Amino acid sequence: MSSVVAIIFGLLTALSNAVAVMFQHVATTAGDHRGWTWVRHVVRHPLWLLGWAGMLGSLVFQSVALHAGPLALVQPLLVSELVIALVMRRLWRRQRLTRAAWTSALVTSVALVVLLVVARPRGTAVTPGPARWFAFSALSTVLVGALVLVGRRGAPSRRAAGFATATAVLWALEATFIAAATDALVAGGVPGLFASWSLYAVVACGLAGLTTEQVALRVGPLRISQPLIVIVDPLASVILGVGLFGERLAPGAANLIAAALAFAVMSAGIVVMTAAVPETLLPTPSGT
Repeated sequence: MSSVVAIIFGLLTALSNAVAVMFQHVATTAGDHRGWTWVRHVVRHPLWLLGWAGMLGSLVFQSVALHAGPLALVQPLLVSELVIALVMRRLWRRQRLTRAAWTSALVTSVALVVLLVVARPRGTAVTPGPARWFAFSALSTVLVGALVLVGRRGAPSRRAAGFATATAVLWALEATFIAAATDALVAGGVPGLFASWSLYAVVACGLAGLTTEQVALRVGPLRISQPLIVIVDPLASVILGVGLFGERLAPGAANLIAAALAFAVMSAGIVVMTAAVPETLLPTPSGT
């Protein structure tokens, strides 16, 4: 039953993410505003405010999902955000999308299901101690720092890749902090949450992730940054789930190979889908 709850709220997280990103993108690109006029326009735009509501909903849904199920189950489900966004592009923005976009979305969805069915991620009763938390947090921080250094120089593609991969690692680490903060809230209520280090780790890691993500989107092409963020996040989450929380995957070499193949197919679908959709959310003109 807990796995069902985790899946439902994981998918609700993906839906909220897609809504938030699309609403805020439409709000920030509407009209021809500059400087403070643009700021006033954005903060008054209903879709921008609804986008923030979607982000808040995403945090709540992800917290419930991570409390109910393992990190290695919940985080891969967030890949479905891209498929949901594709449907929203067609139904809401009235964009005509290519066959490649729909085919890759179907391939990605099927591969995701196969990955989760074959890998069968499940949680344990392991509660990480301070030493384990410090070790994995420090390793992740060092990795993020190295990736940021890679992204500071070179061609736009290299820079986008460095910051995007750093962002994915930060989002995976953020998920571990959200899980710990949710446990603190359930155990001690609001006072227990504010007394827990995990709440402040969520805030700090979230701000760092937002920063590297914005840099990744600014310094290089979207076709590089978006797939890397979506692909590396679940991979890093599985590693953190197994190493930090002691989560388990289905045993056996055959299951491992099948899961790896499903992940590779899913990753290929994400790359194709990202390249096949328009870079803007403008509706397709009638007659084209």
